[in-house]
Amino acid sequence: MKITQGVFFTGYMTLRIEGKFPEFFLNRCVENGISVWNVKKIDEFTCEANVRLEDLPVLKKVRSQLDYKIRFRKRHGLPFLLRSLLKRRSLVAGFVLGMIAIFLLSNMVWGIKIEGVTPEVEYKIKENLKDYGIKRGAWKFTIETPGQMQQKLLADVPELLWIGVTEKGTTYHLEGVEKTIVTEPEEGGPQSLYARKKGIIVDMYVEKGEPAVELNDYVESGDLLVSGAIGREEEPTLVHAEGEVIAETWYKSEVVVPLNVQYEVITGEKETHYGVQLGDVRVPLWGFKEPEFKRMHEEEYNKPFYLFKWELPIKFSSKEISEAELYKESRTDEEALQIGVKQAEMELKQKIPQNSKIITQKVLHRQKENGKVKLILYFKVHEDISKPQPITQGD
Repeated sequence: MKITQGVFFTGYMTLRIEGKFPEFFLNRCVENGISVWNVKKIDEFTCEANVRLEDLPVLKKVRSQLDYKIRFRKRHGLPFLLRSLLKRRSLVAGFVLGMIAIFLLSNMVWGIKIEGVTPEVEYKIKENLKDYGIKRGAWKFTIETPGQMQQKLLADVPELLWIGVTEKGTTYHLEGVEKTIVTEPEEGGPQSLYARKKGIIVDMYVEKGEPAVELNDYVESGDLLVSGAIGREEEPTLVHAEGEVIAETWYKSEVVVPLNVQYEVITGEKETHYGVQLGDVRVPLWGFKEPEFKRMHEEEYNKPFYLFKWELPIKFSSKEISEAELYKESRTDEEALQIGVKQAEMELKQKIPQNSKIITQKVLHRQKENGKVKLILYFKVHEDISKPQPITQGD
């Protein structure tokens, strides 16, 4: 190991030794365990060398036994630097306080800019942001993330279709898109209604146009349901066909339901711990003891600190620890069947038009294996199967 390793932190000095044979003094220093390096011969009676600050007491003892003159030329290292700073306490204190002020001001909200919305919606957004604690002068690490702000604003401001939240230094930029009510023209060009899937016609509500099918007719996808060409075949009158053609349609669904399930439920008891995150190291500030929960669910949020517009490699960390309970449930075959039917109905409702009705359901196949129940179900649905298609010249 080099004798100069770590000398900056412990401190060292450059000495000038004056006298006859100054090398003899340096040899005596080494014999007494003093580390000496960077020795320079100035002239016949003068040498310079570096020694550690911690070896100064032994150096003085060796000096008292010999007739040499010692001068301290330079002082190096952290101890001397700190001593120099202490002599300028007011300057150092002013610098530290200035840096603290800059740091604090860089981590506060000083601007909120909202674009893309009307003044009325902008006012609503600002009022909601105040409720969330987001306003000029708020600490940035105590407010929510941009993603959480976005979700809350979309839920609390019904006029918003979308809103983006970005954080740029001490300013939050929000850009929103309002919902618009598109009013379709009362009547478009001539069109007919065709079947978008196969089914059996069970009901019809034709406002304009000439029906091309009757009740209880079976139709395939692409069949004409309501014609927009009425009157004589040689010179028909073209209209904008409108109406609903309700048909009985069929769906097949497959679901798998486990007989034994376990899930975690949050009880509502929770604790919040705060700390500072530096890389992978977390230093706790508040909440040193883990809560006495048998089972816990943790969510951690990190907010970076800033100096001016630059993000620092240190973050304010808040960790929310919630009490959780593990529930285990064993289902019978009949319970699994009921759950499977409800699950299949929910999945089917997401596929069919909003005003459709599920008329009947039937279990085609039920199989139990590996702790699971596999179901194949058959559904009858009444839905509007009509889709418009413009009438072009030559049709």
